[in-house]
Amino acid sequence: MSGAGAASPGPAASGPVKIATLVGRVLARLGAGHVFGVVGSGNFEVTNALREAGVPFTATRHEAGAATAADAYSRMSGGLGIATTHQGCGLTNAVTGIGEAAKSRTPLLVVTADAQAAAIRSNFKIDQDALARSVGAVAERVHSPESAVADVVRAYRTAMNERRTVVLSLPLDVQAAVASEAALAAAEAAVCPPAGALRPSEQAVAEFVEMLREAERPVFVAGRGARGAGPEIAALAASAGALLATSAVAKGLFEGEEFNLGISGGFSSPLTAELIGAADLIVGWGCALNMWTMRHGALIGPRTRVVQVDVEDAALGANRPIDLGVLGDSALVARDAISVMSTAATLGAALEAAAGPFEARTDRKYRTPEVGARLAAMSRWRDVPITDLSTSGADARIDPRVLSREVDALLPSARIVSIDSGNFMGYPSQYFEVPDHHGFCFTQAFQAIGLGLYTALGAAYAQPERLPVLGVGDGGFLMAVAEMETIVRAGVPLVCVVYNDAAYGAEVHHFEGADHATVTFPETDIAAIARGFGADAVTVRSVDDLAPLRGWVSRYLGGDPVPPFVIDAKIASDGGSWWLAEAFKGH
Repeated sequence: MSGAGAASPGPAASGPVKIATLVGRVLARLGAGHVFGVVGSGNFEVTNALREAGVPFTATRHEAGAATAADAYSRMSGGLGIATTHQGCGLTNAVTGIGEAAKSRTPLLVVTADAQAAAIRSNFKIDQDALARSVGAVAERVHSPESAVADVVRAYRTAMNERRTVVLSLPLDVQAAVASEAALAAAEAAVCPPAGALRPSEQAVAEFVEMLREAERPVFVAGRGARGAGPEIAALAASAGALLATSAVAKGLFEGEEFNLGISGGFSSPLTAELIGAADLIVGWGCALNMWTMRHGALIGPRTRVVQVDVEDAALGANRPIDLGVLGDSALVARDAISVMSTAATLGAALEAAAGPFEARTDRKYRTPEVGARLAAMSRWRDVPITDLSTSGADARIDPRVLSREVDALLPSARIVSIDSGNFMGYPSQYFEVPDHHGFCFTQAFQAIGLGLYTALGAAYAQPERLPVLGVGDGGFLMAVAEMETIVRAGVPLVCVVYNDAAYGAEVHHFEGADHATVTFPETDIAAIARGFGADAVTVRSVDDLAPLRGWVSRYLGGDPVPPFVIDAKIASDGGSWWLAEAFKGH
């Protein structure tokens, strides 16, 4: 990727330093990862200050693209993505992306200009703080030249240490002020120490271990909050005889584990749903256990006990009743539970040596050879038999499951998959395998279509050694199509699979028998549109039409520079996907 718009750090300009420049320097010093934005007069100077301080910048074509790309960058890199916007209209354009990030608790900083406090009749004047709070973001601002450094550090710390999306407003008059010597000195000393991990109480861990000991069929479900604790959770699962699963956003966390069920929820394979539904204990690790992950409670049996582990007390039991809430970092909870179990095992061995043999449990709970064999054979969707819905003739259509399976087989394993929203979304989520939890970016908390291209852009910068892959519907692709220019300009070797049914398929299937004139459209030659932006593209109506992708992959793996590759797949109707039937229950 070329990193269009990026600049190497240069020597600081001599003379007076404006607060706008100071803000950029402080953010760079604190560790800003990558900036995405649309630059106007209000954010011109702060953006250039970030660039001059060495922070990479990518100019997007829409502010929603900037916000979501920064969101995806933060999710998949562990660093802090930054979106930058002009005051007023620039910020309102970015609100959907900001709302998605806020609902997902993404550490994200939106650096936005703001009208002067006295400019009450400015066309750009809006209540930016209220707007940020209305979508769940934290509103911060640079209040004065004297407080600028402290204000920026506070915003950065809130984003990183509290995992919040923060909108930092920079009033134009404050930006234009000259930084004092004291402010310059404070900027040079600015730091943001990482937050320490929250250790659980001994009592909570003891109660948790007792529930694990009593369970016969335990299942662990890890969410995004546990993405940094995969090895610890897997080790505890092995000790406790538990099966492993993830929410959609944490897909790939347990890749390679023998007793990995895959995704819990609407994307579960039939076998995965069966085994989770039969659990007598479900443990959610950094996971909201919401209607998507638990299928509106259908995956929780009437006698199933539920434990939830989270770093936020307010999250415990927020979506459903739980039998035990453990407040603490997932990795520390798992380690402490292993320690308690190991101590108990050592004590049991000592008692046996002193008093003679005693009857011990010899079963593996849910980790039996039978369950392992079934998982190996049928846990993945590619192994589930299907009836091919593909059609033939001049208007041939390809079954989206067949399409997804074949594309997955053609792409290299080192990939990072992003998903837009819509009727199609289960197919790439289920069939596109990923190597680990850094390989799947799922910006779906807000369920807004049109975020896919933006997501893929940010994810590509977060994991530049992997092939970016996007699954998107025709509606979402066309909604954000201007960002194809950014992707081509940036040199991102994206494989974009457009599931094209010439409709907003979710509504077509949900409102069966109704007048669909408002949600169906004439055929669009998406491949031609993609070529117009400079991408390679192919129209796919059958498996044979995927042959050009094989050649593109060969060039990519050979190290040749390649443009994005867009697949305009004319898909057969699935009659309405079950995951959207589940979703509409929530409305």
